[in-house]
Amino acid sequence: MAIQHRVKDSILRLIDFFYPPFKKFIGLQTFRYAACGGSNALLNLIIFFISYNYLFVNDVVYLFDFAITRYIAAYLVALSVSFPVGFCLNKYVVFQESNLLGRTQFIRYASLTVTNIFLDYSLLHLLVGYFGLWATPSQAFIIVILSLFSYLFQTYYSFKTVKGNKE
Repeated sequence: MAIQHRVKDSILRLIDFFYPPFKKFIGLQTFRYAACGGSNALLNLIIFFISYNYLFVNDVVYLFDFAITRYIAAYLVALSVSFPVGFCLNKYVVFQESNLLGRTQFIRYASLTVTNIFLDYSLLHLLVGYFGLWATPSQAFIIVILSLFSYLFQTYYSFKTVKGNKE
């Protein structure tokens, strides 16, 4: 547990160090969300880029008995890392005052992720598969759109603070 607190405290100190110039424009929690979410999105995008360009070389990838496109395979690899990292950053850094049970937070965060997977999958297919746009910039654009949606969902549902009630 001590290492968890040291990591959390180090992340908070780093993020809060850069907060003062933004203090007049946005609240601390929103800044922390942007910093954590932006870092996690960048991690996701880097893993997506590496997976798409170096890990998967064929246009069709076979996962068990399913044939999937290379960009969806890259998305799944990136998601397998960014999902747990994102949950931990939100739970322990951004929304630490939430008094919902961790299990409740996780289920709600997972439901948002499933929704985002559907939206990301659909939008990625639309932008890359139908419109023929480049995969990495398309994924970056999708991340921005879904991040805005996710912030609202997480603030008011996944990690909300219930007054006078500990779930």
